Amino acid sequence: MTSPGRTCVAGLGVSGTAVARALAGRGERVVVVEAVEGDRQREAAAELARQDVEVRFGPMELPEGVTRLVTTGWAPHHPLIADALAAGVEVVGEVELAWRLRPAHAAPWLALTGTNGKTTAVRMLTAILRAAGREALAVGNVGVPVIQAVTEPYDVLAVELSSFQLHWSSSLAPHAAAILNVAPDHLDWHGSMEAYAEAKGRIYERAGTVVHNADDPEATRLAEPYAGAVGFTLGVPRPGQLGVVEDLLVDRAFVADPVEAAEELATLADVRPLAPHNVANALAAAALARSLGVPASAVRQGLRDFTPDPHRLAHVERIGEVDYVDDSKATNPHAAAAALSAYRSIVWIAGGQLKGADVDDLVRRAAPRLRGAVLLGADRAAIAEALARHAPNVPVVDISGQDTGVMNRVVSEAARLASPGDTVLLSPASASLDMFAGYPARGEAFARAVRELKAAP
Repeated sequence: MTSPGRTCVAGLGVSGTAVARALAGRGERVVVVEAVEGDRQREAAAELARQDVEVRFGPMELPEGVTRLVTTGWAPHHPLIADALAAGVEVVGEVELAWRLRPAHAAPWLALTGTNGKTTAVRMLTAILRAAGREALAVGNVGVPVIQAVTEPYDVLAVELSSFQLHWSSSLAPHAAAILNVAPDHLDWHGSMEAYAEAKGRIYERAGTVVHNADDPEATRLAEPYAGAVGFTLGVPRPGQLGVVEDLLVDRAFVADPVEAAEELATLADVRPLAPHNVANALAAAALARSLGVPASAVRQGLRDFTPDPHRLAHVERIGEVDYVDDSKATNPHAAAAALSAYRSIVWIAGGQLKGADVDDLVRRAAPRLRGAVLLGADRAAIAEALARHAPNVPVVDISGQDTGVMNRVVSEAARLASPGDTVLLSPASASLDMFAGYPARGEAFARAVRELKAAP
C-alpha cells in the first residue's frame, strides 16, 4: 500500500516514530508533526532525518499535500484530526496501518480488549503460546508497537487493543478476538458510553472466533450477533464455554464433543495472583490460545510461567499479621471493584482523579468488606461522600496535600486502622496524575512507605 501523496504521522511517541520509520523504509514520503520539542523528541527527529523523514515541531497543524494521517490514538475532536477529516484526508490508526502493511502469510493475530485486565490477559496468552512452542510476542497497547512486529518472523502475535486503537481501525481480521469486560471509561475521549462500547465491539467484526466474558452483560451483548461465539465464565461452563468446576479451569468449547466432554486446563492454584478477575483473564487467554489448537498442557504451563506485571495486586509486605497490597493500576472504579472482591477484610486506600466516574456502586458493593478507608488525591471528597452514604460506620481518614510525604502519612493511617487478618489495599479507583508521574510512581511510593513502616522501631 503506497500513499499517492505524503503521509502525516501525529506525534513522535514510540508508536509514531515506529510508523514513520516503517513508512519511510517503504519509500513513502512522511512528515511528522510534534508539539513538544524536548531532548527525546529531537533525538528521534535526528534519527528519522537519516531516512528523509521531515519532523515539524510546534503547532499541530496539517501540512499541505497530505493524503493520509496516521494517529496513534488521538481523539476525533483533536484539532489536527478534525482538520484532516474536514479536508477529506484519510485517518487511520497505527494498528490499522500495521494490519494493512503485514506481508503475505504473516503471523495470525490473537487480539483482546476490555476496560480492565488487558495487559495481564495478553501476557498470560503470550506465556501460554510460548509454552506450546510458538514464537509469540505481546504487542499493541502493551508496549511494543504492532507495526514494529508485523514484518518479523513470529508464529503468532498476542495483540492488546485499546478503545482508541479500535476506533481508528476498520479492516482488522484477527484469527480470534476477545472482550474481557466493558465498563464506563474514557468517556471524555469517545463522547458517550455507547460510542465507547461500539469501539470495543469493532474487535469482533472480522474475527474468525469471537470470545466474550459471559459474566459481563455488555461484552455478551457485543458478542450476540456472532454465531458460535465462545463464552468464558467463573461459573460451571455450558457447552461452548470455558469456566470453573470446583478448583479446575475447564474447556467445553474447543473439545471434540462440547455437549458430553470437558477438558481440564489448569487449577485455580496455577493462576497468580489468585483473584476472580485474574481467573477470568486466564480463561480468556486460554480460549484465544485454544482457538489456535494449543493443548491443555501448555495452558497450565503457561499460567505457571506467567509473571504478573507490577502494581496489579502485588503483595508488598506482611506487618503484624496485616498484608499490604499494591494495586495502583486500578485507575477506574471497575478495576478497583475487582481488587476489592478479592479480600474479605480491607483497609482501603483510594483517591486521585476520578475523571467523572461514579463510585457509588463500587462503594455499596465493597462496604461489607471495608474496615477502614484512607483517602488522598483530587477527587477524594466524592469517595468520602459515597462512603458516608453506603458505609457510614467505616472510619475514614482524609489526607490532604500533594507533597512527597503524603503516601507515608497514608500508610501510617492505614496501619493504625488495620487489625490482624486485614489487608491494606491500595486500589485507588482513580488516575494518578494529580499527584504522581503515573500509576507506577504511585505504587512505588506506597511500597516504599510500607517498607519504611516495617523498618521503623
